Amino acid sequence: MDLHDYKDVAENYDRYLSAMYPQGHDNHEGFQDFYLALAQKYGAGGVVDIACGTGAVLLYLAERGIDVDGTDLSAEMCKVAKAKAATHGLKLNVVAANMTNFCTGRKYSLAIIARSGFMHLQTSQLQRQALLNIRQQLTDGGILTFNTFDPSPTIQAQMMATTPEDYSFRLEYRNSEGQREKIYHAMSYDPYTQLTHGNWKFETLDDDGRVIGERIRPLQMRQTYRSEVFLLAELCGFEVQDIYRGYKGDKEDLSDPSSAAKYSGNLIWILRKKA
Repeated sequence: MDLHDYKDVAENYDRYLSAMYPQGHDNHEGFQDFYLALAQKYGAGGVVDIACGTGAVLLYLAERGIDVDGTDLSAEMCKVAKAKAATHGLKLNVVAANMTNFCTGRKYSLAIIARSGFMHLQTSQLQRQALLNIRQQLTDGGILTFNTFDPSPTIQAQMMATTPEDYSFRLEYRNSEGQREKIYHAMSYDPYTQLTHGNWKFETLDDDGRVIGERIRPLQMRQTYRSEVFLLAELCGFEVQDIYRGYKGDKEDLSDPSSAAKYSGNLIWILRKKA
């Protein structure tokens, strides 16, 4: 199991995420409006939000009239998304399934893997399986978008010097039971597998700040280089149409090979299904 497969994580995900990324301090700031614009441009044939989590994008699109379904590997995350949809008066099709083999019985003109969902595929083989499967769920000329982060050699070197038990404090928040909790994380990097792996530790506190409970939850994510994405796209029947540098609308110049050297950070890939 991975971090987001656990019931306690799913139930508290929205709570600790808002503490982790205060408004204006999130490298995902503006992501909902970004995906809304994509849906309005490419989603006339239906949208599927893959790795939808607790529904941050899914509900945002549905509330604005977009025909959208959701799917996530974590059944617990899907339960939370469905419950949130119900409180908004929305009846959405949310399916617990792996992006490597999901099938809802319909095709879409736009598939979204928001934020870091694609990075949870831990091998290039799984990435290829996911892309091939998603291609089958898209209409002719359909669009797939997902994110990667340019691997940082400096950060990689730092993580190679740590172990999954070298915890550092990340944040404090109040859980769904109203209790104070502190989150610590310890992450390492393996250059051979390209996996960032480690643990998140949740400490539950009483009113006096004493630790009364502890949970350890594992997390693994794969760091993928740009050259790999171009190769995967070609192998799986896609072409790279655009690369956005974050959610502000800035694009890379795909005709200029040196363009990639001028930016390092959050990349949003726009892939078109080839005939």
